[in-house]
Amino acid sequence: MTNMDPKGLTRQPPKRLHAETQAVYPRAVDGRFRRLKWAVMTFCLAVYYITPWLRWHRGPYSPDQAVLIDLEHRRFYMFAIEIWPQEFYFVAGLLIMAGIGLFLVTSAVGRAWCGYACPQTVWTDLFQHVDRLIDGDRNAQMKLAKAPWGPGKIVRRLGKWSIYLLISISTGGAWIFYFADAPTLAREFVTLQAPSIAYSTVFVLTVTTMWFGGFMREQVCIYMCPWPRIQSAMLDEKSLLVTYKDWRGEPRGKKSPTGAPLGDCIDCGLCAAVCPTGIDIREGPQIGCITCALCIDACDGVMAKTGRPRGLIDYVTLEDSAREKQGQSATPHWKLIWHARTLIYLGIWSAIGAALLFALGTRQHISIAVSKDRNPPYMILSSGEIRNAYAVRWKNMEGRPRKMQLVLDGPAGAKMWSEDMAKDMAARDLTRIIPADTTSPLRIYVTAPAGTAEGKLSFTLRALDQDGGQVSYDTRFDAPGAE
Repeated sequence: MTNMDPKGLTRQPPKRLHAETQAVYPRAVDGRFRRLKWAVMTFCLAVYYITPWLRWHRGPYSPDQAVLIDLEHRRFYMFAIEIWPQEFYFVAGLLIMAGIGLFLVTSAVGRAWCGYACPQTVWTDLFQHVDRLIDGDRNAQMKLAKAPWGPGKIVRRLGKWSIYLLISISTGGAWIFYFADAPTLAREFVTLQAPSIAYSTVFVLTVTTMWFGGFMREQVCIYMCPWPRIQSAMLDEKSLLVTYKDWRGEPRGKKSPTGAPLGDCIDCGLCAAVCPTGIDIREGPQIGCITCALCIDACDGVMAKTGRPRGLIDYVTLEDSAREKQGQSATPHWKLIWHARTLIYLGIWSAIGAALLFALGTRQHISIAVSKDRNPPYMILSSGEIRNAYAVRWKNMEGRPRKMQLVLDGPAGAKMWSEDMAKDMAARDLTRIIPADTTSPLRIYVTAPAGTAEGKLSFTLRALDQDGGQVSYDTRFDAPGAE
C-alpha cells in the first residue's frame, strides 16, 4: 500500500511505527550523589521489607503488628493510631498530603522523587547492581550481550535471573504481610495453608516486579509513567535541574585539530554511560532525565582529573546557568528552594497535616448512632403513655472493653428500657460493658406520659472509665400532640 504526499508523489509507508528499544548498560560510578542513592535505596528497601515484622503492643484485644491493614475486621493500624472505616478521611488526607508532597519536592528540587525514591527507580537500581555482580560493569555486560549463547552465557543468565526471581518473590511476599499477622501468614504460606488470594497476590507482584525492574526498567519511566509529563509542566527556568552548561563545555574535544580553543567537555561520554535511562544530558533537558545526578558524579570526576573546575554538569536553574554565562555568581541552592511556589505547596501540605493531627488528637474513641423507627412513628399504650422505638449502636473504638452509660435527655417524665430487660426497669440511663473494638446494637424503647408533645430527644453516651469521654446524638420524639 502506498500513500500520496502533498505534492502528489507516491511514498512508501514506514516499516516501523516506533524506534527499536536500545538496551541500556549503565556504568558504575562513585560520588556524593551515588552515595546518596545508596542510602535512599537501602532505607526504602529496609522500610518496605522490615515494617510488617515490627511489633506494637495494643493490649490483649488488638493485634500487635505495628502496621497492619486488617481488611477482615475493617481496621488500619499504624503504631499507636487505629483507623476505623468511618474515619477513612484520615487515609484520604494522607493520600492528598502525599500528592501535594510530590508537587512540593518537584518545585523544590526537580524530579528528585523519580531519581531516588520512586519504587521503580529503587528496584531498577537494585537489579542493575545484580547485573554488575554477575555480568560485570558496562563493557563486560555489552560484550556478554553480543556474545553467542553458550554454556558460560547460559549459566550467567540463569544465575542472574534466579536472583531477579528471588528479589521479586521477596517483594510480593513482603506486600501480603501488611494485610495479616506476618509471622502467622509466613508459616501458613510455606506450609501451603494460606488463603488463595495470598498466593495469587505474590504471583502477580513477582511477575510485575521482575518484568518492570529486571527487563523494562527505563522504558517504564519514559513511556509508561504519567508523572514525568506532569512534572515537566511544573518546571520552569527557576527550577533546579541537572543541567549541562553548554556555554562552558562547547566545543567538545580533547584536542582541537585546528588549534582553536575548546570547551571543558572532553567528550569522554561518561555522563551518558552512567545514566540509568540511557540519555545524554548534553542534549539538554529531556523527559528521560530522572534527576538522579549520577552524570554530575561522573563529570566532576573527569574535571578533577583534567584540572578543570567542577560543575560542567550541575544542579542549577536555567536562569542561573545564563547568569553564570555572563560571569555572575549563581544563587545558593537554599535560596532557590524557598521561592513562592514552594512556599505555597508547603503551606497547603502543612495545613492539611495540622488539620489531621488536630482531628486525630481530639477524636473520641466512642461513638453512637441512632436510627428511629418510622413505621409506626409512635404507639399509644393501654396506659395512655406514648412509646417510640430506636435502634442505638454503641461503638467502642478502644482495644479493651469499656463500661459505658447511655443517658436519655428528652421530654419530662420520659424513660427508656431495652429489649433485653423488663419495662418496669425503665430509667433515664442504661449501663453496659461494650467489648473491645466492637459496635454493639441495642433496641431502645422510650415512653413519655400521655399528652407529651412531639419534640427533640437526645441520647448521650458516656465512658465511665478513667479515660472518660462522651458523645451525643440528637433525634426526635414523635407524638400525636398535646391533649
